Amino acid sequence: MFDKRYYYLLKIQYLGYRFHGWQKQPDVKTIHLMIDRTLKYILGDTRFKTLGAGRTDAMVSANEAALELFIYNKPLNDFDEFLELFNENLPQDIRALAIKEVDKDFNIIQDSKVKEYHYVFSQGQKNHPFCAPILTTILEPMDVDLMKKGAELFEGTHNFKPYCYKATDKGEYHRTIDYCKIVNNTIYTANFFPEESYVFVIRGKGFMRNQIRLMMGCLIKLGRGEVTLEYIKETLSDETAEVMDYIAPASGLILHRLDFE
Repeated sequence: MFDKRYYYLLKIQYLGYRFHGWQKQPDVKTIHLMIDRTLKYILGDTRFKTLGAGRTDAMVSANEAALELFIYNKPLNDFDEFLELFNENLPQDIRALAIKEVDKDFNIIQDSKVKEYHYVFSQGQKNHPFCAPILTTILEPMDVDLMKKGAELFEGTHNFKPYCYKATDKGEYHRTIDYCKIVNNTIYTANFFPEESYVFVIRGKGFMRNQIRLMMGCLIKLGRGEVTLEYIKETLSDETAEVMDYIAPASGLILHRLDFE
């Protein structure tokens, strides 16, 4: 029997603090596992498959992530009803935002997309514990103005091999970053947040394993006075043999937005 397949693009958001990342793994709770469990419950006997647009690490959150839902033989008839039922049964820290039908030529992994990540942080003081899921606290004071200058050095096309975790000699490490800035935080607010906090905003088509957290780690070292702006320039050159040794904590990292071109 021929199986007819229907294709849907699903946008979701989640707080990653209690999950072991996106990808399914044995004996741990992940985002993909909870989504598939919920879909299995609400779709019943309907056969389905899901593919994510990319993996996030343990404790990393997403304001807007995406997955492709394949449903066999029986299409969704009412998107509003589906979203309502899906959200009723998802855990409180995962929410479905929107769904739309796409054609068979759409490929969530290979289609060109732009990702915008945010890394939220503060410095110089211990924060309220409620901040922990989405804001990294750097206890010692840092030169944030210098860090802002350092962030701008990452913009453009560079060799980002030093900023790829466990890079080998076989990979392609030249990547283009369209936008890279540290800004004062007016995006994520709560009455228990510190008076001042910051967001490292980075936008591009593709990022390597731990790339953003390694970049943030280098900026933290810059703010502490452990490295210089010239050092960052040198790490982006084709001749560099540098390997980053500090990965910023995961809980400050948020996949803010995902756009398909």
